[in-house]
Amino acid sequence: MDEASTILALGALAQPTRLEAFRLLVKHEPGGLPAGELARLLNVPQNTLSSHLAILGRAGLVQSERQSRSVVYRAALAQLRETMLFLVKDCCGGRPELCAPLIADLTPCSPPEVA
Repeated sequence: MDEASTILALGALAQPTRLEAFRLLVKHEPGGLPAGELARLLNVPQNTLSSHLAILGRAGLVQSERQSRSVVYRAALAQLRETMLFLVKDCCGGRPELCAPLIADLTPCSPPEVA
C-alpha cells in the first residue's frame, strides 16, 4: 500500500452513499449483495449506485462477480486492511501502549484464531 492508493480509497469513501454502501457490503461478508438489493437497501436508483460502485471499485474497495443475471458486490476486505494498516503503520513510534486502545477497539471484530 502506498500513499496514492490510500488517498484513492479514502476519497472513494468520502461521500455518504459510497460510505454507506461499503459499510453494508462489509456487513454482508462473505456473501456480498446483488446490485439491485444494495440499491433497494440504500434507497438509491440503480444507475446512481452503479456510479458509486465504480468509484469504489477503482479504489479497490469493492469487487463484483456476475452470478447468472445479477452482479454480486463484495467488500474487498484485504484492501480495507491494507488501507488501515497504512494509516496506523507508524502509530506508536516505538511505544505500543499508545496504540493499545485502537487495537482493543478493533479486536471484537475478529475473534482470536483457535490453535
